[in-house]
Amino acid sequence: MIQQPSVILATASYDHTIRFWEAKSGRCYRTIQYPDSQVNKLEITPDKRFLAAAGNPHIRLFDVNTNSPQPVMSYESHSNNVMAVGFQCDGNWMYSGSEDGTVKIWDLRAPGCQREYESRAAVNTVVLHPNQTELISGDQNGNIRVWDLTANSCSCELVPEVDTAVRSLTVMWDGSLVVAANNHGTCYVWRLLRGNQTMSNFEPLHKLQAHKGYILKCLLSPEFCEPHRYLATTSSDHTVKIWNVDGFTLEKTLVGHQRWVWDCVFSADGAYLITASSDTTARLWSMSTGEDIRVYQGHHKATICCALHDGAEPSAS
Repeated sequence: MIQQPSVILATASYDHTIRFWEAKSGRCYRTIQYPDSQVNKLEITPDKRFLAAAGNPHIRLFDVNTNSPQPVMSYESHSNNVMAVGFQCDGNWMYSGSEDGTVKIWDLRAPGCQREYESRAAVNTVVLHPNQTELISGDQNGNIRVWDLTANSCSCELVPEVDTAVRSLTVMWDGSLVVAANNHGTCYVWRLLRGNQTMSNFEPLHKLQAHKGYILKCLLSPEFCEPHRYLATTSSDHTVKIWNVDGFTLEKTLVGHQRWVWDCVFSADGAYLITASSDTTARLWSMSTGEDIRVYQGHHKATICCALHDGAEPSAS
């Protein structure tokens, strides 16, 4: 066992490695070779014990607390790049979305895939609604679909812009807003109105022309950032923009990356943002100043995803 840091920060790169970093010092303390494919997404389990790496076409789970280079579990039933991965809040199950056109649910305590939903186009992004009973997916054809896990069916479909790929989706921690970012640099914002059973009522709230280039990731700030509410957008224009959700005015532009910025993640209190870029680096930004206060250097090719867990583990139920 290695001493587990209270802050777990990991990045993955086209150089076929996953790296773990000391967030404060910037030191890389562990490197996992990942020869089988590129890693498209990383996610840390709520209990901080495992790191999921979404590859092509598998998902691998690595132990955070050992130095073992071998995954503890491999999830195989997608047939193309896995673009999205995440966990239910208690860590009982995992969800994924793939370019094979499906969204899948996996019970972490059992082998194989428990459920599958057909999006009929390459899935780029999947998020879990805070109610833990609905998944929202966005695909290459511009469709946004809500999958009701209780009814086991698609409860809602939206197409904000025909034939414009939905790149990234994010839901506010209290379930009040959903944002979709697309390949035209546009963010669509909806208010989520509670229906009788489901959250299928999307009320258009705002259309934000955030970047001239692609938006690769959009992310709303977490609960402990309140009363501030921010939307972060990362782009092929090399910048990250921070928008105030109240009116969607531009708060800050984070400048420092030299190439496309692929991914971002907020610290638990929303005071910091970590970003991953094609310039091979990941960076830690202060939300109050907009300055980068740490650069994580070690990857040899584009760094395309990052994962951070600096919050409390869920209390044992």
